[in-house]
Amino acid sequence: MIGSWIIFIVFALASWLISHQLKRRFQEYSEIATSNGMSGREVALQMLQDNGIQGVRIESVEGKLTDHYDPTTKTINLSEDVYSGRSVAAAAVAAHECGHALQHAAAYQWLGLRSGLVPVVSFASQWMQWILLAGILLVNTFPAILLAGIVLFAMTTLFSFITLPVEINASHRALIWIRTSGVTNAQTHLKAEDALKWAGYTYIVAALGSLATLLYYVMIYMGVRRD
Repeated sequence: MIGSWIIFIVFALASWLISHQLKRRFQEYSEIATSNGMSGREVALQMLQDNGIQGVRIESVEGKLTDHYDPTTKTINLSEDVYSGRSVAAAAVAAHECGHALQHAAAYQWLGLRSGLVPVVSFASQWMQWILLAGILLVNTFPAILLAGIVLFAMTTLFSFITLPVEINASHRALIWIRTSGVTNAQTHLKAEDALKWAGYTYIVAALGSLATLLYYVMIYMGVRRD
């Protein structure tokens, strides 16, 4: 039990440190202008055009680091700072989200797999905490409830790991394009690469943390089974 708490604390601390570093890097790179002065919206438009992607909308959404691509509506949603920002950070994020649009157009298998799991994960996220709680409280009398919670949690863990290649590939596509298009130069490109690298770390820590938590619940269930 103590070992489980140590693992939980380690991942919680790692998540906080990476989130803090990510915000600090983005703040720093938000003050560095792009080589051609393009805004995030203009970067997205140009990247879509250069890759022959049509029918994708670019919209501004509230919040910070709330940027995402919605394959169901073919919409690139950029946070206000990214949408109108003319910085290396804004360009990197906008290009990254366009990377998802490129994946969608190319029927990238990992994106398709992740999209297919969304309904399942949405259902699991809505109920698994309650089922896991009930399962732990009743683990000695109704262990099947905990097992059901574990299955639901396993689906969210799987989703986290499938997300990794999707995000890494989107960043790879983004970095290739912003370098060849002149959005960044030799100096600023390293900043864009660093920004996306730290954003990627958040997904890695989230996936590993989810796996560690899943194993914790599995150990509880296996302990009951042995008894």
